Amino acid sequence: MRTFDLTPLYRTAIGFDRLAQMLNSAETQPSYPPYNIELVSEDQYRIVMALAGFDRSEIDITSERDTLFVIGRKQKDGLERTYLHRGIAARDFEQRFQLANHVKVTGASFNNGMLTIDLVREVPEAHKPRKIAIDGVASADVPALEEQRTEEQRAA
Repeated sequence: MRTFDLTPLYRTAIGFDRLAQMLNSAETQPSYPPYNIELVSEDQYRIVMALAGFDRSEIDITSERDTLFVIGRKQKDGLERTYLHRGIAARDFEQRFQLANHVKVTGASFNNGMLTIDLVREVPEAHKPRKIAIDGVASADVPALEEQRTEEQRAA
């Protein structure tokens, strides 16, 4: 097991204490079922999971706070089978995805054994970057103020 020293991160970053927990749990993340995470656009993502042998009714998707759960429970058909080779796992699974702040699930579809989950980052207006006025003067007003001062100096 690897250990990471995150002390330098804590010196300049506030609120990233969950990062250590996420790094520790990343080593124990299950690899079944296989999946891709795509960046569709700047604020849109897509998770695509290969769920061969599963039916739509056997899959449950839940979004709770900052975690997305995808759970598959395979229905037992009661038939006794003898496999010469078993390459399709079709076993129960539970996959968790940590979602960043303001990332929401917008939809899901299941076609040809592929589960597609669409996500979008919707940052509220209050959390978007904004200019901070120094001494009550916005930076866009600075040239206008300089012109006003110049005219006042000419008049004096």
